[in-house]
Amino acid sequence: MPNSPSLTQRPEWQRLEQLRQPLSGITMRTLFDGDPERASRYLVRAAGLTLDFSRNRLNDDILSALTDLADACGLEAKREALFSGARVNLTEQRPALHTALRAPTDSDPVRVEGEDVLPEVHATLDRMEQLVEDVQQGRKTGHTGKAFTDLVSIGIGGSFLGPKLATEALVPFHQGSLRCHFVANIDGTDIQRTLADLNPETTLFLVQSKSFRTQETRENSLVARHWLVDGLGDESATEGHFLAVTTNTEGAADFGIRVDNQFPMWDWVGGRYSLWSAIGLPIAFVIGMSRFRELLAGAHAMDEHFREAPSDRNLPVLMAMLSVWYNNFWGAQSHVVVPYDEYLRFLPEHLQQLDMESNGKRVQQDGSPVAVDTGPVLWGGVGANGQHAYHQLIHQGTRLIPADFIVPLRSHNPVASHHAALYANCLAQARAMMAGKTEAEAEQELLASGLSAEEARWLAPHKTIPGNRPCNLLTMDQLTPATLGALIALYEHRTFVQSVIWGIDCFDQWGVELGKQIGQHILPRLLEGAPEGTAGDSATDHMIDLFRRANGL
Repeated sequence: MPNSPSLTQRPEWQRLEQLRQPLSGITMRTLFDGDPERASRYLVRAAGLTLDFSRNRLNDDILSALTDLADACGLEAKREALFSGARVNLTEQRPALHTALRAPTDSDPVRVEGEDVLPEVHATLDRMEQLVEDVQQGRKTGHTGKAFTDLVSIGIGGSFLGPKLATEALVPFHQGSLRCHFVANIDGTDIQRTLADLNPETTLFLVQSKSFRTQETRENSLVARHWLVDGLGDESATEGHFLAVTTNTEGAADFGIRVDNQFPMWDWVGGRYSLWSAIGLPIAFVIGMSRFRELLAGAHAMDEHFREAPSDRNLPVLMAMLSVWYNNFWGAQSHVVVPYDEYLRFLPEHLQQLDMESNGKRVQQDGSPVAVDTGPVLWGGVGANGQHAYHQLIHQGTRLIPADFIVPLRSHNPVASHHAALYANCLAQARAMMAGKTEAEAEQELLASGLSAEEARWLAPHKTIPGNRPCNLLTMDQLTPATLGALIALYEHRTFVQSVIWGIDCFDQWGVELGKQIGQHILPRLLEGAPEGTAGDSATDHMIDLFRRANGL
């Protein structure tokens, strides 16, 4: 239910408003100069990750007020409801138990409708392990008896972004020769380009769809089945070449996927939180189940930290409350995630769905409007590349854009001094955001370079960097299955904490559903011609007519 009293009327919220005013005239440079212990005090380690949050517009009073606000909004009780299987997704009357997917076998029962879900979770993991071993060792083969060389995972949204992130992030841990491909887009180029270089005899397909009715996944799966049957000349070939992860066992069976080749998906797991389940089969196929279990263990370690650590030493709580601080008190409208690791290049894409689909809401859980801005636009890309592109906007633009920099201390590919240079770049960007360069410093540099006083005065404003731009620095010893699991779980819980503050449901996505509904109304008009009436508006009707004429329909 919504926070009561109104969020902005809470004493804790008003306290933050009061604390913001004097801080607005103090730079982070000044905060560092006046506090030699600042870096060590604003440092927290958990689950193989280290968070340095010292480069924020923050002091001890504000940190205390932020955590007080989290407590006042009922974080402790709502966190326990999340882990215990309560119906935290109120609009769909469901739990959100992604944490149960990574709970160890000796965990306390987690009950949904009175039934402990953990035995089925672990039975599914055991089935996954058997399948992965059978494929890797050549015991499970294709229709003609040849071993599989390629896996094509067909899904979209959470069935695509999380597994793609993890399989690419964990390339140093790939084992065996199975190559993994992903198809998501309804654009025919995606499926056609993927299939172009594959052999039907040695290709295994994995259809990832909770409902088995998602349009993009369904259409791409039909193309894949047609390609397979054409290539092998036998309709029954689908039985040996298709797997599914779904709740719709009947729909998958009608498609031609045997029940023993289907894996469960549960209503109490949202798509964007599902990579820990059988949706993660692509990850398991390429890194093996022992490594997949390490991924789960890393996420579970972060779960335990989130449940047990006090708010002012709790990574997800700190990152969430800092985001609320900038979003609601400083007017930041976006947040950039910058991994300084090529293997993490797909992390921002996954986090975009996780954060913006979860917290892109305008009403509280009772349907009343929210009183403040909710989720900011989340974006980003790999660090060194971004420095030659959008970092200019971060440093000298007019918008405040908080940043998360993520970097491992050790590289899997220690080429010459590359990783030292990469790490230096990360630290330099963090310092540049924090400290900037004053006009006086810029002018002195220009004078030292040989410019005249007049030239230096003219050019100095253009080289001035305001600084005082906040960032978090997340480090790990090395990117591994465990640290990746902890990192993704950290952002999952960060998203949840923000939703608690704003009083919104972070587990539904009705805005996504509207586009699907309208699309179902438009598609037959494109293919079969306009029935009586309009598609909804004259602009849509006009574009339908353009499409039909361009395609000779």
